[in-house]
Amino acid sequence: SDAAAVTTVSMPLPAPIPTPEPTGPTDFVYSGELTQGGWIRGQVPFGTKEAFLNDTPLELDSDDRFFAAFDRDATREAVLRAQMRDGTTTTRTLTITPRKWNIQHINVAKRPSGSSEAWWKKREPEWLAIKAAREKLTGATGFQQDFIWPVKGRISGHFGRQRVYRGEPGSYHSGIDIAPGNGVPYVAPADGVVVLARTGFSLEGGLIIIDHGAGLNSAFLHSSKIVVKEGDYVKQGEHIGNVGSTGRSTGPHLHWGLKWRDARLDPLLFVGPM
Repeated sequence: SDAAAVTTVSMPLPAPIPTPEPTGPTDFVYSGELTQGGWIRGQVPFGTKEAFLNDTPLELDSDDRFFAAFDRDATREAVLRAQMRDGTTTTRTLTITPRKWNIQHINVAKRPSGSSEAWWKKREPEWLAIKAAREKLTGATGFQQDFIWPVKGRISGHFGRQRVYRGEPGSYHSGIDIAPGNGVPYVAPADGVVVLARTGFSLEGGLIIIDHGAGLNSAFLHSSKIVVKEGDYVKQGEHIGNVGSTGRSTGPHLHWGLKWRDARLDPLLFVGPM
């Protein structure tokens, strides 16, 4: 019998896949407060493999956004550096404005700190708990938000103030003190995850630490009441605790401290005037 006729169908060739266009900036893009105790938020150049502020690695989110900050005693220059996937390096030098801190010179000898062996025995587990809490990676993204005041009231202590005792500097004030009255509720200044919520700490008293992501965290000291627990996800504006005078405190107030990695930051530069 005759072989069946074969019909040849000509298929169109698939179009070549175009090379994707860069979907991000070609240089660092950022904004913020370029001053001691300040911060920046931004995006790394497209094609970045890893990025740093000086030698500190930056945590990048899925959109290549980052947060970085400058310690109270930061030098006048900082360098953003991106190691690119093609092997090149992109850098941007930042000028960090110095600030005039409230320094009081006192003509008395500095008292020896209470770090006797017995005191440190009680303090060491607290210190280790705080250190471990600050090292937790929670994936929080509150660092991208505009922060709000946790509570409003008289500012009884500014960030960065320091006493010098006959030439020997004491430790500077590492946060801001707000005194709205005892028992007043305070809220989360930005979204985050509660990484520490404990009472009875020798210095801090009732202490809450919230991770805002990208290495940024808030600490709230001297609380009379804590209404969140470790592991809770909190939204900006959510009630987390009440103002008190627990721990080493001379009266009811909320001490709010902000840290990025090892840098201590000025909360005023996050929220602006009350």
